[in-house]
Amino acid sequence: MIRTIRHYIEKEALLNPGGKVIVGLSGGVDSVVLLYLLHRLGYECTAAHCNFHLRGEESVRDEAFAGQLAASFPVPFYKQDFDTYVVAKEQGISIEMAARDLRYEWFETLRKNLHADAIAVAHHKDDSIETLLLNIIRGTGIKGLTGIKPKTGFVVRPLLCVSKSEILKFSEKKELSFITDSSNLQDEFTRNKIRNQVLPLLETINPAVREALMQTMNNLDEASKIYDAEIEKACKCVFDKEKGSIDIARLKSFPSPESVLFELLKGYGFGKEVIREINKAVDSQSGKEFYSDKYRLVRDRTEFLLLPLDNQEKKEYLINRNEFFLEFPFRMEINCGKIEKDFKIDRNKQTACLDFDKLQFPLTLRKWQMGDKFIPFGMNSFQKISDFFNNNKFSKPEKEKTWLLVSGKEIVWIVNHRIDERFKITENTKNWYIIKIL
Repeated sequence: MIRTIRHYIEKEALLNPGGKVIVGLSGGVDSVVLLYLLHRLGYECTAAHCNFHLRGEESVRDEAFAGQLAASFPVPFYKQDFDTYVVAKEQGISIEMAARDLRYEWFETLRKNLHADAIAVAHHKDDSIETLLLNIIRGTGIKGLTGIKPKTGFVVRPLLCVSKSEILKFSEKKELSFITDSSNLQDEFTRNKIRNQVLPLLETINPAVREALMQTMNNLDEASKIYDAEIEKACKCVFDKEKGSIDIARLKSFPSPESVLFELLKGYGFGKEVIREINKAVDSQSGKEFYSDKYRLVRDRTEFLLLPLDNQEKKEYLINRNEFFLEFPFRMEINCGKIEKDFKIDRNKQTACLDFDKLQFPLTLRKWQMGDKFIPFGMNSFQKISDFFNNNKFSKPEKEKTWLLVSGKEIVWIVNHRIDERFKITENTKNWYIIKIL
């Protein structure tokens, strides 16, 4: 396998001969084999271990093992502790995402401090296959179907040319010591479910499914090169960067205007749902406006105008069915699930407990408008929002700062104040949807 890895490193131009490299060392078999191989191939290795403190005593054990292993080579060893749960909560992201971000941020800091050429991580063929399936499940474009790349910036992946089984056989042959992360054997996380349940099931249909998926990714990677080239031409044709304008007639001349809009606008912070709405506005009248966190896109007569917000407050936000955290216009935590016997409704005004099946996605967060009306919780007739404000003695600034959650054309919640009677959880509710203002 040493020759295979050497050839792959040369083919993909991952590392300079004898170069200085930071090696991510968790203590698992993949990272142990990676460190062993790079050390044998003559690279100047430094082992780096992250302790995310997610598994109690196991985390302590892993750190100690990684330090002892690095000393046995010997190579320099660095470690870093992270309060991952706190970071995930503060940033409103998953534990997995927080750990990933913390890991790569620290690796890059270490690389700069040590003047290393690259950061080597132990992703292998099976990881790339799992990423493909994970992206398919979540929904993705062509880029998400091409698997993990051998090199991303300063991060290199020398083991992508070998499978997990090959790594295990090599480690057994060389009698390498490693530790097993018990969470990898559980189905707590989505990726582990794919690894431990989905792939074994697919292998009952096609024993060579892993090879087939790898070939599919290779084919799509080649196809993506054509896609990228054509998208680049299209963006140059329709977008005047100096003016910030997108020519609608030229945009419509391409087979997929939505794809061009997506690739053009994603760099300006516009999400998929908003871009779908922008694409619909291609054939609508002028005047419509769309917002990202820093930009406003205005539908003019013959073009879309991309304008910086300049600290103007955004007028609308879309909430997709699969979104569970929002930072704007305020921090929100969203959850959903089936009604169980022990379910309790949170009566806090900063929380909206809603009947999921009555909602139409994407939901919209917007400011109130004259003529808006809803049925206040506990009542059976409509009331104008303006009357609700007056009855509850809202000041003018309070009215201007108040947001509405809207489903289709119906108001669901005057945020932080009152939900609509029609969307409340009842004895007939099967699925709940809860939004909490943090």
